[in-house]
Amino acid sequence: MTKGPASLALLALGGIPLVAEGADLAEITLSALEHSGEHLADGDVVAIAQKIVSKAEGRLVDLASVVASAQAIDIGGQVDKDPRLIELILGESQEVMRLRKGAIIVRHRLGLVLANAGIDQSNIDHHGNASALLLPVDPDASARRIRDAIAARSGARVAVLIIDSLGRAWRMGTTGTAIGIAGMPGLLDLRGRRDLHGRSLETSELGLADEVAAAASLIMGQANEGRPIVLVRGLGYEQRDGSAAELIRPRHMDLFP
Repeated sequence: MTKGPASLALLALGGIPLVAEGADLAEITLSALEHSGEHLADGDVVAIAQKIVSKAEGRLVDLASVVASAQAIDIGGQVDKDPRLIELILGESQEVMRLRKGAIIVRHRLGLVLANAGIDQSNIDHHGNASALLLPVDPDASARRIRDAIAARSGARVAVLIIDSLGRAWRMGTTGTAIGIAGMPGLLDLRGRRDLHGRSLETSELGLADEVAAAASLIMGQANEGRPIVLVRGLGYEQRDGSAAELIRPRHMDLFP
């Protein structure tokens, strides 16, 4: 059977100021929508860069305030990184997975396996001192707060994704990944659905939120673009309480420990 056309619209919002601690990201989003000539509709998805969420939540750390442990000093020498930065990475991690020059791969306290515990030093105001920006304490809770505030002020039932650019095992380059989800599924279970020939799908699970995050990341940019909020329209999804935890593979299913 021939299917009809499908489309998905993405718009990187303009008029977004530099974000500082305490910023109201729901209000910033709604103002940016107005600046861009848009209004929210039920079923829209708002994708927000992790960096501005972390900034608004005060996750910027002055490295001068950090005392490096003996372990951090040792690892810092192995990977050629500031031991104070390593101390922050260790504090955000469940375990160290791999070390190599320039990178430390860890299992983050959120369950993510990633480089440097997601701690970043780009696109932040260092105020004359070396600083680092940590991931939000609870990105799912952050997404829920922003979604609830947007709904209360706009009346629209939307989903909110907090996204970051993460590397992937066996693949070069980073891609947009959902680390916080509210109002939509993270993982879409397609098992039991029929394919084009009527065969029941047995193993298919779609990382829906990650696919949306990757699309939004394309127009957010990674350098000085200044487009940290993207409106996604036309997706079509089940409106429910999802979470990024759905996308974390349980450790007992890890084939590469």
